[in-house]
Amino acid sequence: MKTERITLRPWLDTDAKALYKYASDPEVGPRAGWPPHLSEEESLEIIRTVFGNPTTWAIVWNETGEAIGAMGYGPSCDCSLPAWEGEPTVGYWVGKPYWGKGICTEALRLMITHIRNTTDIKSLISGHFIDNPASGRVMEKCGFKPTGETAFDNKLYQGADKPIKVLRLTLK
Repeated sequence: MKTERITLRPWLDTDAKALYKYASDPEVGPRAGWPPHLSEEESLEIIRTVFGNPTTWAIVWNETGEAIGAMGYGPSCDCSLPAWEGEPTVGYWVGKPYWGKGICTEALRLMITHIRNTTDIKSLISGHFIDNPASGRVMEKCGFKPTGETAFDNKLYQGADKPIKVLRLTLK
């Protein structure tokens, strides 16, 4: 999947250095619900496990060929999003130097088109931490609508419930 600026492609072991470069930033992971990576080896393990599936892609900046973030969908995360049966959860992030450039919106639109053209998925669910409204704007630009529901993530913040605003996109 490709646009003029980005490509969504499967993660490669050779992306570990770039993944660590962006995922080790303490401002990146926690906004998306995961702790910063501590080593390139940990990033490689994430590529081989968490990202090692057919519905998670590297967001590659075409100008450099570097993986700068991730886009994907799959089973609901540990944050108890109120997903309907068969409804996958959408997740994404991009490295801090690429914030505010519309890259996540571009990548999410690309993935939604792919899902519409290749699957029978009827809807998608996602959410964002209340203190990360930029992520919510990405979803809304792509047609997601707030459900009025709130979910909570308590694994990242030492057991403290962190509220997540829930959004859903109806596809079919």
